[in-house]
Formats: sequence, C-alpha cells, structure tokens
Amino acid sequence: MNTQTSFKSPWAQRVVVAACTAVGMVTVATSLTGCFPVVAGGAVMTGMVATDRRTSGAQVEDESIELRASDRLNTAFGDKIHQNVTSFNRIVLITGEAATPAVQQQAGQIVGKVENVRSVVNELVVAEKSSLAQRSNDTYITSKVKASLIDAKDLQSNTIKVVTERQVVYLMGLVTQREANRASEVARGVDGVKKVVRVFEYLTEEQLKALSAQASDSNTTSAAK
Repeated sequence: MNTQTSFKSPWAQRVVVAACTAVGMVTVATSLTGCFPVVAGGAVMTGMVATDRRTSGAQVEDESIELRASDRLNTAFGDKIHQNVTSFNRIVLITGEAATPAVQQQAGQIVGKVENVRSVVNELVVAEKSSLAQRSNDTYITSKVKASLIDAKDLQSNTIKVVTERQVVYLMGLVTQREANRASEVARGVDGVKKVVRVFEYLTEEQLKALSAQASDSNTTSAAK
C-alpha cells in the first residue's frame, strides 16, 4: 500500500541554482542525518553537501525546526503525546501517538506556527503510546529500508530520509518522480513494512541533471584547492 503527499513549489526551481553553496560550513555537516562521517577538510564537506539536495541554509533550518517544534509539543502536552518531528526542506512530518483527537489536531497547529515551517504533514494517530518493543522494531525497519536503498544502485540513498512509526515507513526528500517510485518499491519490499507514505518534494529530470552537474563542478573545484 502506498500513500503520497506531493509538494511542487517554486523552491524546487531555485534549488538547482542554490543547492551547492557554502560547502565549507563544517557546522552544517556535523548535524546532517544520513550523510558521510565528518573527517576534516573541504573535500569531505563538499561530498556531504552535494549528496543532500537541500541548500545548506535549509539543512540548518530543518535542524532548528525539529528542536523548536518538539520542545513546543512537549511543553504543551507533556505525557499526553508521544511525538517525533522530522523536517525536510521546512516541510514537517509529525508521527507518533496523541491521547485525544483534540491533542492530535492542536499539535499540527502548534507545529504549523513554528518559524519558517512551510507545511505540516500530521500523521499522529489517536492511540496509546507505542511500547519500547514497537519503537525498537521501527528502528530496525528503518535500518533495513536504508540498507535496501543503498543496495539499489539506481538511487542516491543519501538524498532520501526514512522515518518509521508503527511499521509505517515515511519517505522524505527532494526527488524526481522516477526516484520516488523506485524508492517506494524498495521500501515496500522490506519485511515488516505495513505501508509506505511518500512525503516527497519533486524535481524534474532536467533539474536533477543540472543539480548533479553543479555538485560535480563544486567537488572538482574543492579538490583542486
């Protein structure tokens, strides 16, 4: 089973121009999820930023949004909610369990008011909090999906963020329709996955080619320094 949330914004047009700027910002790279380990030096940094199709500023902002949103939800609801907040290019996914429908609805509204959030995908369910065993299983499923994406040689796995909640796998990233279909196919094939939900923002194939060319040029320039 596959569910899709599509985002096609003017930002996707600008990403080709902006994606590989500020590749030397070590503070950006050290906080990225799903990127190469930081060693030192501009060459390593360039590779990390290039594999993430967000601008460096968007990467920093996503980290800040996640922290602010999670803190506000915990302050507002305490033990009435178990939540995970994931931001990609300022599109925010909320997963977990809410004690009541009112908490579920209000949580989305609170996150939507966090500075610089573009949109909210509220996937909270009204249910008892998941158990430690369930959360451990979700972590295991996430690791298997990530490994399967790496094994899929026709995908750039580091461009796709994977979140699992109650065996539902959410895929986030800036991808083409072709990549979205392939990633969904891979995730659905992982044992234990009940459903795949796409929370993608889309590029055209032409935009992806231009973005890849810019990343290659940046890598070459950095290596020559």
